[in-house]
Amino acid sequence: MELWDIYDENREKTGRTHERGIPVKKGDYHLVVHVWIVNDRGEFLIQKRQPWKEGWPNMWDGSAAGSAIVGDSSKDAAIRETKEELGVDLDMRRGEILFTIKFSSGFEDIWLVRQNVNMKDIKLQYDEVADAKWASEKQIKQMIGNGEFIAYNYIDKIFAMVSSNIKKPIFPSEVKAKN
Repeated sequence: MELWDIYDENREKTGRTHERGIPVKKGDYHLVVHVWIVNDRGEFLIQKRQPWKEGWPNMWDGSAAGSAIVGDSSKDAAIRETKEELGVDLDMRRGEILFTIKFSSGFEDIWLVRQNVNMKDIKLQYDEVADAKWASEKQIKQMIGNGEFIAYNYIDKIFAMVSSNIKKPIFPSEVKAKN
């Protein structure tokens, strides 16, 4: 049984939990993360969902995604989901939340992590992931056009942010931690 923290419309925890699989009550929200890993060549690590997965079966998707469980921060959920689905340890020093989408029953944080991952190190979670590979923006757009990749309405924003090469700012506390 998977439990989620329940948030209010302002993304404040309510102190209540919700059991996955039961519809979320109107006015209650849960936290979801979507991780996009991009390498130094500007390619995205994408995964193919298993044919038996509910919601977009047999479709290509971003690197990893899922709901935060009780006690998870957004960062914790991103790290956990990526490890579970791909066997990859994220380097969150090179990660950032690009934006958040509020939807009818939750908040979805869109993470970008700039990290090179060796495909030999990938360990697919059989229950959820059928395959993984690196793909360019052009290849992903072609896959969307062919109906093979989930057509997220925000995908062009991700491509623009990656190609702009805007980097996560370094804060004074991070500089101290490195010394």
